[in-house]
Amino acid sequence: MGKYQIYGVGNALVDTEYEVDDAFLHAVNLAKGTMTLIDEPRRQGLLQRLHGDCGLAPAKRAGGGSAANTMVTAAQLGSRAFYSCKVAADETGDYFTGDLAAAAVDTNLGARRGPGATGQCISLVTPDAERTMATCLGITEALSPKELDREALRESMNLYIEGYLVASPSGFQTALAARDMAQAAGVPVAVTLSDPSVVGRCRAQYEALLGGGVDLLFCNLEEAKLLTGSKDADACVQALRALCRRFTITLGKSGSLAFDGKALHEAPGQAAQAVDTTGAGDVYAGAFLHLVAAGGGFAEAAQLANKAASMVVTRFGARLSQQQAAQLR
Repeated sequence: MGKYQIYGVGNALVDTEYEVDDAFLHAVNLAKGTMTLIDEPRRQGLLQRLHGDCGLAPAKRAGGGSAANTMVTAAQLGSRAFYSCKVAADETGDYFTGDLAAAAVDTNLGARRGPGATGQCISLVTPDAERTMATCLGITEALSPKELDREALRESMNLYIEGYLVASPSGFQTALAARDMAQAAGVPVAVTLSDPSVVGRCRAQYEALLGGGVDLLFCNLEEAKLLTGSKDADACVQALRALCRRFTITLGKSGSLAFDGKALHEAPGQAAQAVDTTGAGDVYAGAFLHLVAAGGGFAEAAQLANKAASMVVTRFGARLSQQQAAQLR
C-alpha cells in the first residue's frame, strides 16, 4: 500500500462567500452557476459593489480550490492525502497553507514561497443555493511541473487532477506532466472536468488530457454533454465509455451514475435542504476516491459520495464540517 491514498494537483484559492440575488449577478455580468476568471482590477471592482454599494459582508472565508476541497474530504474520512499547488508569500498564502495543514493534508508548500498574490475566489450564492464563482488566479496561474513532488506521487495509490488547470497554459502542462509521471509509476489517474464553462472553452485541452489514458473521470451531466456532444445521460454514458476506462456522472438531487469498467451503477440521490451547492462535486469526488482506495466497489462508493454531497450543500462553504465527516466515517 502506498504512503498516500490520493495525490491531488490543482489550484490554491481562498474562498470568500457572499449571499446575493440573481439581479446582482446580472448587474455584474456573471453567468450564473459557472466559474468566471477575472483579473485583480475586476476583483476589486466586484468587492466594491459587494461591500460599498450593497453593504454586504462575507458569509464565510475558507480555504478552497476544487481539488484541495477533494483532498480535505478524503482526509476527513481517513485517507492520507497530498496536494501540489502554488501560493505566494502573503497573508492569504499563509492562511491557505495553515488550512491544509490543519486538515492533515500534506503539501509541497514550505517556507520558501515567492512574491505575488495568492489566488482568491469570490463565491456568490443565490437563494436557490446555486453558486457562481469569480476567480482571480493570482500566482496559482503560474503553477508548473516544478510544484510536483515525484516521490510523493510515486508513493500514492491514485492521482487526482483538477480540470480547472487546463484553463492556463502552465496549468495544462502541469496536468499533463502529472499524468505522465503517474502512468510511468503505475499510479491510476483520475481527472475531474470541474466546470461547464471551462469544458466549453477548453475542450481540445480536455481531449488531449483524456486522450493520454485516464482511469477515472468525474463530471456532472452538463459537463458530460459538453465534452461528448451528447444530448442525454444515456448517450453520455456510451460516449464516455469510449473516452476513459471508468467514470462517474453526478445528476444533482437525482444522484449519480458510476461505470466501473464493466457495469453501470445507479445511485439514488439523498434528500437535502440545500443552501449552498459550492463544493458538492469536490466532496463527491473525495468521498468516492476514499472508499475506492479502501477497497470499496463503485456502487458503494457512489452511495457514500452522494450522501457526502447531500450533507455539504446544507451549510455554507465547500467542505464538510467535522461533525458531518464523523457521521460519514
